[in-house]
Amino acid sequence: MSATSETPEGTPGTGRVVLLTTSHRVAPGLLSWPAWQALRTADRVLCADGAHPQLPYLREAGIRVEETSVSAEDLITACAGGRTVVIVATGEGEPTLTDGLARLAGSGRVSMPELELLPASYDLPGARLLDLIQVMDRIRRECPWSSQQTHKGLAKYGIEESYELVEAIEDGDRDELREELGDVLLQVVFHARIAEEDPEAPFSIDDVAATIVTKLIHRHPHVFGDATATTPEEVKAHWLRTKAVEKRRESVTDGIPLHQPGLALAAKLGSRVRTAGLRVPLPTAEGIGYELLTLATRAEAEGVDPETSLRAAARAYRDAIRETESRGRSDGREPHREVP
Repeated sequence: MSATSETPEGTPGTGRVVLLTTSHRVAPGLLSWPAWQALRTADRVLCADGAHPQLPYLREAGIRVEETSVSAEDLITACAGGRTVVIVATGEGEPTLTDGLARLAGSGRVSMPELELLPASYDLPGARLLDLIQVMDRIRRECPWSSQQTHKGLAKYGIEESYELVEAIEDGDRDELREELGDVLLQVVFHARIAEEDPEAPFSIDDVAATIVTKLIHRHPHVFGDATATTPEEVKAHWLRTKAVEKRRESVTDGIPLHQPGLALAAKLGSRVRTAGLRVPLPTAEGIGYELLTLATRAEAEGVDPETSLRAAARAYRDAIRETESRGRSDGREPHREVP
């Protein structure tokens, strides 16, 4: 942008302003090459925050940083004569300064320097998880309720949030799905934060992540190793073989949680038996429970999740109930209820 007028101070308004932004989710000092070039070639480097995490690393690299806050007018003057000024932005992004620059540019009375926004570091995928960990840490320390919670006390919420996630999936509600995934994630982070305080066997969220990363790599030799798998069935076979070796299980039923819903439990047992190639006849006895067991194992063998199937049928039944109630209200009478 060429200088055709003068600044309020009477100095030609040429030069360049570089607003350098950084992410607090990336380790200080890990800046992009364009950022380092801008810093090293700048005539002045300014930062309004004396506690900015980047400052020690910039100074260690030989960058002279002035801890000062400037107005838009002063900044334009500082750029006069073709000088470059780099502003190391604070966490808020310098809204007062940028608003002032926009006001001057809009006035048409000031010859503006070249303005550049230069991201010096970028968030990697998953970076916002660091925010969640920091927020959870503070809540654990300062919230009267959260600070008293235990693994056992939170267990019921894990179950509730998991069911709400399933409901969001079945409803096909994308906004609800995103929210419920966050609620489930919170349970993981909350439990991991509590685990850090265990006096005998503490572990952190990093330990949790490292454990699942190791497990995933080991159980996917067709991705991270030399094994081959071209079908979902072969992948599942790899997974079960590796899992059996890891857990040193004596029975295909080992590791199946017995407290899960009955239909899911029956289907899981049937799946383990079928996958292992065992021939185990279903127990025969009178009663609805045994009939449900037969239906659940049959559904699993046919590729149908009995829990999901029953929930779908139950939801249809719920809709029918509401329709009957609605018809009764529209007729001006209460829906018929049988007296037990």
